[in-house]
Amino acid sequence: MTRARILLGGLCAAALSTSLAAAQPLAVVNAEIFDATGAAPYRGTLVVDNGRILAVGPKVKAPKGATIVDARGEALIPGLFDVHTHWTPNGVPDVTPKIADAYVAAGVTSVNDFHQQPESFAPRRAWLGTLTAPHVNFVARISTPGGHGADWADQATTRWVDTPEGARAAVEAIAAYKPDAIKAFTDGWRYGSAPDNTTMDAWTLKALTETAHKYGLKVLTHTVTVEQGKVAASSGVDVIAHSLQDEPLDAGTIASIKASGLFYAPTLAVYEPVKPGAKPPADPDSPRARQSRLKFGYALSNTKALFDAGVPLALGTDAGMTGTPHGSSTLRELELLVQAGLTPSQALTIGTAGSARAMNQLADRGTLEAGKRADFVLVSGKPWETISDVRKVERVFIDGKLSYGPGAKRSAANDRIAPPAVKAQALVDDFERADGRTSLDTLRLDDFDGGRDRSLEVSQIIEREGGGKILSVGARMASKDDASAGVLLPLTRGSVVPTDATAFKGLKLAVRGDGGAYVVSLVGATGRWTTKVEAGPQWKTIELPFSGFKPAGREKTAFTGTDLLQVGVEGERPAGAKLWFELDDVTFY
Repeated sequence: MTRARILLGGLCAAALSTSLAAAQPLAVVNAEIFDATGAAPYRGTLVVDNGRILAVGPKVKAPKGATIVDARGEALIPGLFDVHTHWTPNGVPDVTPKIADAYVAAGVTSVNDFHQQPESFAPRRAWLGTLTAPHVNFVARISTPGGHGADWADQATTRWVDTPEGARAAVEAIAAYKPDAIKAFTDGWRYGSAPDNTTMDAWTLKALTETAHKYGLKVLTHTVTVEQGKVAASSGVDVIAHSLQDEPLDAGTIASIKASGLFYAPTLAVYEPVKPGAKPPADPDSPRARQSRLKFGYALSNTKALFDAGVPLALGTDAGMTGTPHGSSTLRELELLVQAGLTPSQALTIGTAGSARAMNQLADRGTLEAGKRADFVLVSGKPWETISDVRKVERVFIDGKLSYGPGAKRSAANDRIAPPAVKAQALVDDFERADGRTSLDTLRLDDFDGGRDRSLEVSQIIEREGGGKILSVGARMASKDDASAGVLLPLTRGSVVPTDATAFKGLKLAVRGDGGAYVVSLVGATGRWTTKVEAGPQWKTIELPFSGFKPAGREKTAFTGTDLLQVGVEGERPAGAKLWFELDDVTFY
């Protein structure tokens, strides 16, 4: 594998990033440039100044005094843009920083994250600003009660709507958090391998999209059936963010999708029956294996049919889901687009300019043109001819800074699991606020079991006998063995920045309940620790020393109190049973 030669007058590679930061402008010379504008690749020079492309072309000259990157024998392409990711652990030990590392190493310089609660958007943006990371668009989530996406998340993460009025109200509430886009889970089909979820009707989806567009927000949908593809096309959806894969597309549906102007991001990587490095199924003729191959075949052929009809495509992967790792799945998606029948040049354009256009960010990124962000990748080979060459990443530049490759200086913050901790405050919640927020001004979270059949929980602030207010939690357990219900009290906004509680000895709370046992949790960036309490109908105040909390996860991480994110109280009861408890004055002591 060749390496771009750096001409720095004797500077060693270790000092490269310091030099790049100090020297303005930067010029990449002798590169084979694929600019994703539709022009043929050419040999030329790209000049960066202040994080933007100053000039690019076959006749561009490096300015006097510029730092020179000699890319002879290398291809220069725009940074890749993945419009469908979930920043969850999947083959990486630490969540956000290691996920950022994986994307940068793959040459992915922009992504949409579909996984976070809106309360976390602002602190996560601040955290990402300290990391070597791609640009991240945060996408707020809306589903139906019992719908896909609502089967694991509380309503702080995924709003549940089933009427036009509910959809409008949800978008209005979400808009205050300044999301970059909205994801609507509209299709309840579970791929023929599980019971269907609920599906969003056309009236609700149209109200959702119309309200989102008033705020300038794009709407991407979880839509996986041909019939719901028609609904998306008639409802103002901007991007179908999955494959239509239950049957071949008919001419009428293709025409309606094209006429609507929506983009199509097929996320082929998540549907590939046998993913790279995975073992084939033990029984390739089992109904599940046959179904997987059948829907993937429809996904491939429907992608090609839409592309041939002139429907614009974007690149998405659903990375973060099982078997779909961050970074490498974006590269695999390009290969699968070629497998679907597109040329390497077409796939590469979709993964750069196509995604940027779908998100209305083409004026800022996605192609190599003057004035745009200096997000670009040097690779070996010619990926516009052989798409697998896109895996031969040599160097990655984000905002004109060398972010990956020889001489890159990665942020020290990427080696941390979480942002630096802040000092914990003694009072967590006295429940005197009636707006759903704790005494710390964080958003209280209902915490009940996941899955299609979920326990029904109601939590509310009520008056306490003798004065003041308390939190009341009541629930009817789902029909399953692990049914639970409770509450989480975040210690900082969105549970992003951890708190250091080492100045305290333990947790104190006032509680009463139905006479059963309850689990009190301390949730941290490195683990979860629990202890049990019992509570009857009379109020009692309990002191729980930190030494009594034991690791609850598979990783037996010792409790330190240095990275706490949440305090939780929950109860487990038999299927169909009822649960209640009340809380007051949760404090560290």
